[in-house]
Amino acid sequence: MFFLGQSANYSPGDIFKHLFAIGNADDSKDLRRYLAVRYQSTPDKVALFHNGRSALAHALKLLLPTHAEVLVNGFTCFAVVEAVRSARLTPVFADINEATLHYDATELESKIKQHPNLKAIIIQNSLGITVDIAKIEKIAKQHQLIIIEDLAHCTGTKYKDGREVGTVGNATALSFGKGKSIDTISGGALIMHDVTVTQPLERTPLSDSLRDRWYPVLGAIMRGARHLHAHKIVTGVFLKLRLIERSADAVLDPKVRLTHWQARLALSKLKARPARRRPPLREPYLVDNRDRVLAKLADQGYIFQEIWYETPISPARYYKKVHFDEAECPNATKISAHIVNLPDYYSKEQLKPAVKIIKEHPYED
Repeated sequence: MFFLGQSANYSPGDIFKHLFAIGNADDSKDLRRYLAVRYQSTPDKVALFHNGRSALAHALKLLLPTHAEVLVNGFTCFAVVEAVRSARLTPVFADINEATLHYDATELESKIKQHPNLKAIIIQNSLGITVDIAKIEKIAKQHQLIIIEDLAHCTGTKYKDGREVGTVGNATALSFGKGKSIDTISGGALIMHDVTVTQPLERTPLSDSLRDRWYPVLGAIMRGARHLHAHKIVTGVFLKLRLIERSADAVLDPKVRLTHWQARLALSKLKARPARRRPPLREPYLVDNRDRVLAKLADQGYIFQEIWYETPISPARYYKKVHFDEAECPNATKISAHIVNLPDYYSKEQLKPAVKIIKEHPYED
C-alpha cells in the first residue's frame, strides 16, 4: 500500500534514526548558526521552537502593532490563522491563483485597497509551488508591508528569480512538523533580519517529546493495520491514550523550545536539502468527485485521504472557528472541494496507476 501522511515518508532506517536520536545544547547552537548563514542573518536573531506555529506567532508579535491586519493565503492550515490571532492581529484572507494555489500580485493589490490597516503579508508557497516573488515583493515594498515567509512546504526551494525561499522577507518561519519539507515530527524555527530574538527556555513536556519520538513507529503500525482492516480501531486507541496527536491540535506556546535531539535531526535534513528548483512537496490535481476518486484509489492500495486542504482553512473540524468568507475567496473554496495531491516521496512509476485513476475523473469548471 501507498500512504499520504502517517510518516509514510519515513523508511525503516529513518524510523530507527529518529527513535534513537540524541542531542545536546551544542546541536541547537549548531542549528541556529546554520540557519543564520543560510538565511542571511546572525545567530542572535534565530530562535528554535517546539512547533512552527509558535515561531510564526512570535515573528508577528515582534514585528507588528496589536490589531494590525495580516494577509493570509485563503488556502492554508488553521495553524497559520491561530498564529495570527494569538499575536492579537486580524487575518485577512486572499483568494488564490489556480496555478500556484496562492494569492498573486493582482489579488495583493486588491486587498491593499480594501484594507488600509494591512501591515504584513505571509507567503507560504503552497505545496512547494513558488509564487512570483519579484512582483509581490515590489508591491509590498511600495506599500511598506512586512513580508513573512512561511517555509513549511518549501524549504530548500528557489524562486524563479534564483533566490532561495526564506531569504526575501523581514522574517522567515520554518516548521519541522509531520509531512513538512523538513520533518522531525514537530518543531520550528524563526529567523529575523533586523530584530534580536530571545530564546524560548522551557523544555518540551516529556509526554510531547515521547509522542514526537515514537510517532514514526506508531505511524508504521497504523499503516500496517490497514492490511488487517483495523486502522480505525488502532488509530482510535492511540488517540484515546494520547500516544499520538493530530497536527492541528498542537499547542501554540512560544516559551517552549525545540528539543536538542530534534535540532540535530533538523540540521542533518537541512544540509541534505540544498537550495535548488525542485518539484512540489505534493503534486496537486483537481477531480470531479473527490470521494469517489479517493475510494477508487484506496481500492488500488493508494491511501491518499490526508488532503492539503479539504476546506479552504483546514482541517475541517476547525473551519467554523475561522469565520471564512467563501464569497471573497471563490477559487480557494472551489479548489478545496476538488483537490487531491500526491506525495513526492514515491517515484513516478509507483504513482502511475494513481495518476491514471485521477485523470479519469478530471474536474471541469
